[in-house]
Amino acid sequence: MNAPRHECWVITDAAAGNQRQALALAERLDLPIRPLVLEARAPWSWLAPRVILGGRLALPPGERAGFAPPWPRVAIGCGRTAALFTRMLRTLSHGRCHTVQILDPRMDPRHWDTLIAPRHDGVAGPNVLTPLGSLNPVDEEWLADAREAWPHLAELPAPRIGVLLGGPRHGIAMDAAWTQAFISGLRALHQRRGGSLLVLASRRTPPRLGGALREAFCDVPGLHWTGAEGPNPYPGVLAWADRLVVTPDSVNMLSEACAVGCAVHTFAPPPLPDKLARFHRALREAALLHDLDGDAPDRQPPLRETAAIAAATRRRLGLSGEGQP
Repeated sequence: MNAPRHECWVITDAAAGNQRQALALAERLDLPIRPLVLEARAPWSWLAPRVILGGRLALPPGERAGFAPPWPRVAIGCGRTAALFTRMLRTLSHGRCHTVQILDPRMDPRHWDTLIAPRHDGVAGPNVLTPLGSLNPVDEEWLADAREAWPHLAELPAPRIGVLLGGPRHGIAMDAAWTQAFISGLRALHQRRGGSLLVLASRRTPPRLGGALREAFCDVPGLHWTGAEGPNPYPGVLAWADRLVVTPDSVNMLSEACAVGCAVHTFAPPPLPDKLARFHRALREAALLHDLDGDAPDRQPPLRETAAIAAATRRRLGLSGEGQP
């Protein structure tokens, strides 16, 4: 087999959270990266990653040429769709491609060389790495770059309280009653602390939730970003925040908030879905997550696991130091 044109393929669907995790790991492996955004067609999309027979036909004809030899040295996938293609690569490359799958594929880990699943998923095996939260790029260098890119946020009154909004999911309705209780808790926090509120919606945030916060805090200094106000200031908000409030639904957002090193609050009335409840409990036991109406020190040890997971992955790949073996 010829030498691979791209040492590391990063395979995801179009979900930003999956792309962010896979790229965060790939960028720490010090290998050339080739991103691939792949969407499987039916029936493979229904059964992924359990059925790989004829799996290359899962791709539209125009995309198959990009998923072809020479195969890479390592492939990193994140999400159930990517798990189909990383599993296929192990077979197609005759074991020469080291396959890394992020997130629980809901089948035996032995089908991949390395599986990375957060602790609350409860996956175990000799090839399984189990961080507390999700992989992400947040470290001191990333925060410094974000402060440089968003210097005007430093002009807002301190303490700057970042408010990261996700959206409803199974078991978390975020209905009118939840919204009003969240606003009341946020108002009480601002009354205790003062400063400014930096409110960020995400793709999943219902317009009614973003609108309710805009109306409730129209007289409070800060910003309110819903996606129509220019570039997303999310990196700048994390970098300049003195305190963060995160809705309880997103493991990725909570993990990235906890990577900053400032106090992180959430509003999560029980019951939460089981896996998410285990994640929240683990963060609380580590003193990384606090109730919206609770007190917390201004600074806390940051949750930064990506470098350690990358180092473990490099060892499994037989890579040494920061360069090639």
